Amino acid sequence: MSRPALFDFPNPVNEVSARLVAGGVVAMSVTYLATGWTPLLLVITYGFVARVLTGPTLSPLGQLVTRVVTPRLGLPERPTAGPPKRFAQGIGATLSTAAVIVYFAGSPLAAKILIGMIVIAASLESFVGFCLGCVMFRQLMKVGVIPESVCVDCADISDRLAAAELRRERLAVG
Repeated sequence: MSRPALFDFPNPVNEVSARLVAGGVVAMSVTYLATGWTPLLLVITYGFVARVLTGPTLSPLGQLVTRVVTPRLGLPERPTAGPPKRFAQGIGATLSTAAVIVYFAGSPLAAKILIGMIVIAASLESFVGFCLGCVMFRQLMKVGVIPESVCVDCADISDRLAAAELRRERLAVG
């Protein structure tokens, strides 16, 4: 069995891990908003860029969640398409990188506003299971900006509906 390349992003992604990573992002981002501690802004940005490029491979938060937290919770995996999650991480990378730029350009308030936007999106993902970046990804697929070949699972919802029905049946029996 071959090892994945460094710059591979997982597909599918475990939804449980994705939500836990989002919870970590919320915690770090709220801490940054409360303290204004610049190194934390850099850590948040690094994490997003690392996850966009390599999934959890080079992300300390991604490694903690996928190797320690998720396995210890003992919850069943909930596979979901990887490309929309990567897109969502890309939005986080863009917002956090912009926050670093405006911070060092002399506007810490603008940086906090951008990180506040991350808090909102990551909170929706972590606490509600609503991935704002994933919704944007699907809309861009609908209008043809993102080709269906990027995420065949996203284009064909029937597989996800069948998997959801199977999960419901298993819960009803067990």
